[in-house]
Amino acid sequence: MVTITKDTIIGDILDIAPQTAPIFLSIGMHCLGCPSSRGETVEEACMVHGVDCEKLLEVINNAANQ
Repeated sequence: MVTITKDTIIGDILDIAPQTAPIFLSIGMHCLGCPSSRGETVEEACMVHGVDCEKLLEVINNAANQ
């Protein structure tokens, strides 16, 4: 079982759970392949994109563990 937290790097999430990419894309995180997004934490990305971090983490963790 994978546990993704607000401190998890987006690039690491995409490496272990590529099925989460559409979730990031659906909330406006369109440059998943660019170096800065691959090095951002979930919390940092949520701040930039105005997304509720806890809600996103719930969705991402559910998808990552399916």
